[in-house]
Amino acid sequence: MTIVFASNNLHKVEEVKNKLRMPILSLKDIKCFEEIPETGNTFEENAFIKANHVYTKYKKDCFADDSGLVIEALDGEPGVYSARYAGEYGNGEANMDKVLLKMKNKSNRKAKFVTVICLILKGETHYFRGEINGIITGQKMGSKGFGYDPIFLPDGSKKTFAEMSLDDKSHISHRALALRQMQLFLKGK
Repeated sequence: MTIVFASNNLHKVEEVKNKLRMPILSLKDIKCFEEIPETGNTFEENAFIKANHVYTKYKKDCFADDSGLVIEALDGEPGVYSARYAGEYGNGEANMDKVLLKMKNKSNRKAKFVTVICLILKGETHYFRGEINGIITGQKMGSKGFGYDPIFLPDGSKKTFAEMSLDDKSHISHRALALRQMQLFLKGK
């Protein structure tokens, strides 16, 4: 089975291929270069929008994810706006700087990373959700990973996601948890 991962984020594609160990096509592989707008109000809605776009237009089984950082002291921000929190889509440095500034005088540092995967397989839609709790650090630490990884310290860890190897992160991350659920589902197919 070959399936399309509806993403052009090379970091995500690498992480997913590493975790699933099955043939995965990216949007680039199927010549999908258009921007798929994330207009939903929830992670589930955004994941569905992306997966449904690919399934409808390219007639290929596919999955998409929507992920984000949810910070308790900021009433759930940045949430579904994580990738464009500081304005420009995908500007990780600006997004982290905005979070660190807003968190400057907050004693409650609790946060969680959330991933929701929407899989459209043979016309049927399935959802898988992964969450990992942690805290927002006071400064950026580490150079690996992407997005908010340098400021997220998972519960029970002494390393931020950006200080972990891809293998270590792929065992515990929110995306890994959702992918594991999807992988188990696909094994039953």
